[in-house]
Amino acid sequence: MSKLSELRYRVVPVSIPTSSIPRRKPQRIAVFRALQLGDMLLSVPALRALRQHFPGAEITLIGLPWAASFVTRYAHYIDRFVEFAGYPGIDEVPIQAQRVERFLTEQRAYRYDMGIQMHGSGRTSNSFARFLNANTTVGYYDRQIVRNAKQAGLTHGLPYPDGIHEIERNLRLVALLGCTQCDTRLEFPLFEDDYAEADALLRSISRERPVIALHAGSRVPARRWPTASFATVGDALAQRFDAQILLTGSSGDERTVEDVARQMRTPVLNLAGKTSLGTLAALLMRLDLFISNDTGPSHVACAVDCPSITIFGPADFARWRPLDTSRHLTVRHPVACSPCGYRECPIDHRCLRWIEPQDVLAEAQQLLTGKIHI
Repeated sequence: MSKLSELRYRVVPVSIPTSSIPRRKPQRIAVFRALQLGDMLLSVPALRALRQHFPGAEITLIGLPWAASFVTRYAHYIDRFVEFAGYPGIDEVPIQAQRVERFLTEQRAYRYDMGIQMHGSGRTSNSFARFLNANTTVGYYDRQIVRNAKQAGLTHGLPYPDGIHEIERNLRLVALLGCTQCDTRLEFPLFEDDYAEADALLRSISRERPVIALHAGSRVPARRWPTASFATVGDALAQRFDAQILLTGSSGDERTVEDVARQMRTPVLNLAGKTSLGTLAALLMRLDLFISNDTGPSHVACAVDCPSITIFGPADFARWRPLDTSRHLTVRHPVACSPCGYRECPIDHRCLRWIEPQDVLAEAQQLLTGKIHI
């Protein structure tokens, strides 16, 4: 196993109520959060607070298959990973009856002392948390359905709060358990192999000129700023700052990234589909600037303190924005129909189409002035 290097960054304090419960320290804690990269990264402050408050407990994450590697990376907070096999009403995993039945039987038999539902408002996920049959079940509940935690079948709960940041929402939940070390800093542990792989990809990159990466992809099509706009920004940055332009992207983003490269006059290094999550994080540490749609890698940039610009469209800005606004800037054009939950915009994509390249370039100018390093 490669040596682990832990990175910690700025603290943005939030006011979180606490109460000391339960009286008996749990030995086995299950955290249910079967979500994607950005969601998981923003749960790290809560997982850190949970570990600090229950240092002797075995903490299990019940999550999506990809999160097995997340648990390996955050082994100082999470001891065990269980793949979520599905549950009626929870859309993240298709239901296969025999597989789900076996999974539920195994999880109930494990006899968790505490189950923490960190998977949304609880409208559908509280039922799964209750099924674990833990002595203590903690979560949010939907006030449109139930009036209090008891009606939601929770031993401890809060009404699901709208209008606050996701990090704070997760911290408020664990604060119910008496967790007092509730700071909002993100972190992304790196292995030596991550650095080595990033350095290998950057062999052709000069250390004497700025290095900027553009991330034009997103799992949700409605969150993608037009590729022509990314191309315009890339060419302008290359011309104004003599910058070297990298194009990053996850597996599945290749066509989007190729479209950006095709529209650019500047030569680029196309790394779409060529980086693991750890390699991407190590690469971001070598950058002068990372410009991205509102997607998981934008949160990685915050976690490793890479100067960044996130372009926001239909997502809930108050919930997902960077908390550190000195090095992590945002560009958005508020419209009446945003936020929305559409994967594909049913009208004219105005929340992103109305953002001009010059809007992004103005923020880039602020971050890049006087900064040349890898």
